[in-house]
Amino acid sequence: MSSTPRPTRAASLPRRAGRHLRRALGARRDPLVRPLDRSRSRAWAAALLGLLLALSAAVGAALLSFHAADHDASADRARLHRVDAVLLTATRPGNAANSRWAGGYESRADVTVSWTYPDGQQHTGRAEAPRSATAGSTVTVWVDDDGGRADPPATRVGVAVEAVCTSLSGFAALAAALGGGLALRLRALDRRADQEWQRSWARLEPLWSGRGSRSPGGPQEG
Repeated sequence: MSSTPRPTRAASLPRRAGRHLRRALGARRDPLVRPLDRSRSRAWAAALLGLLLALSAAVGAALLSFHAADHDASADRARLHRVDAVLLTATRPGNAANSRWAGGYESRADVTVSWTYPDGQQHTGRAEAPRSATAGSTVTVWVDDDGGRADPPATRVGVAVEAVCTSLSGFAALAAALGGGLALRLRALDRRADQEWQRSWARLEPLWSGRGSRSPGGPQEG
């Protein structure tokens, strides 16, 4: 004997969303639907609309942030230069122990290096090098137009990842606020529904149980 499989919870979500939307817009005529039910549907529809707007804002913010940061990175790439620097000291274990790479999974250390830029001007600073590097070996460093040490410019991938992560954080905060507002609204509607049920029960229970006909002022049975 075959039976029709019941729809999963995920598959029924679009149907439930459509039902809430039709009820919120007044397109669904059902004599059993109470005003409170329509208020709940309006709350769900408002939260869904807010979520879509928040998602659109997050996408727009990500694009704007990416273009602005990529423009700055392009400007940095235009003014920065890569030069070869010579290690003045070897990356001995004692030197590496106090570096920011110590204990990490990357075999690198901060060492003192020297480079010439521009026009033969000598500069000295700190740079990252493999822990196996020896004095006199070279590493590549980034410098500005004056020859000063500079951080490498951001890559397009790094800029994109940062923009997406920042936008997702903002979207998550907005979604949490919308979820909290929806929960408070639904809780208030539940309290109102409970109060209306109690009032209706207090009015109808005596008639349903027959206690109203046995009240002192009511008609007496013969």
